[in-house]
Amino acid sequence: MNPDTTTTIKTLGDFAYQAIDKHFKKTVKWEKSVKKDEDPEPLHQMRVGMRRLRTAVSRFGLSLNLPKSVSDKNIGKIARILGKLRDLDVLKEILENNYKPHLLPKEQESLKIAFSTLDKQREIELSHVYKTFKDELYKDFKTDLHDWLEKPSYQPLASLPIQQVLPDLLLPEVSGFFLHPGWLIGTEIVGSEVVVKTNWTPEQLEQHLKTEGETLHDLRKQAKRIRYQMELFTELYGESFTANITEVKHIQESLGMLQDSMVLNEWLADIFKSELNSQLRGLTTLLAANRYQLWQQWQPLQEQYLKAETSRKFHLTILQPM
Repeated sequence: MNPDTTTTIKTLGDFAYQAIDKHFKKTVKWEKSVKKDEDPEPLHQMRVGMRRLRTAVSRFGLSLNLPKSVSDKNIGKIARILGKLRDLDVLKEILENNYKPHLLPKEQESLKIAFSTLDKQREIELSHVYKTFKDELYKDFKTDLHDWLEKPSYQPLASLPIQQVLPDLLLPEVSGFFLHPGWLIGTEIVGSEVVVKTNWTPEQLEQHLKTEGETLHDLRKQAKRIRYQMELFTELYGESFTANITEVKHIQESLGMLQDSMVLNEWLADIFKSELNSQLRGLTTLLAANRYQLWQQWQPLQEQYLKAETSRKFHLTILQPM
């Protein structure tokens, strides 16, 4: 019998069921609109829904007997296929809205090559999405999770009170977030103190992004994971918890904009090769200036989260559910 989600949720199993049910329904309701491909928003919503569902399955899996098709690995595969198509939509939106209006007519003309390439790449990725919807992996995932929600099966751990296990569910991810090496990019250790370098030139930043950009991108993904996990439990905490989520979202978005600029630059370089600077010098200059500005905006957040007091307060908040 399904948990009664109209009453106060008390156990880990109740909470797990509610989260998986909510995000599964939110995800699959967008499928028809994604197939129509008339607007980019349904794809965005389905991708986010799949990511949130993956978070719920990953975080609560130890208390549930889920079907093999409803695994972190399988949901990740589906999410990545949706993500490749969504990433192209984001690139196009950034190019059209943020950069194209500021370019000279000659560069706007050169940009048509990029848009043409993007449209061809999008057709390929859209065909992969259509294929995924027809694949057994996706069909089994949908059918099996629907059946499980009709008749859920739990591990003994699911009977424990949610307040009792909540800190243990969240703290491993929180510790991984604060110990991520991405925080140390652009810093130096002076004595026992971590000092953020604020004197990098734009050229120095570009060099470090080439060698350490992937680490920063991974920190962004870690921020996203912890945010999604914390958002599963907002009703069980107070204002400090909500404020922490807002800060983590800010970190994710700040690093996300930096990553988008880097990805766009790499994508353009792949298309134009050695002619990138000669054909789109204005655009590459704007992109580099944007990254430098975003880095300067990132550093106060970095400095705050490198402080021991920030980590201590964050951990204490997790340890004190209502």
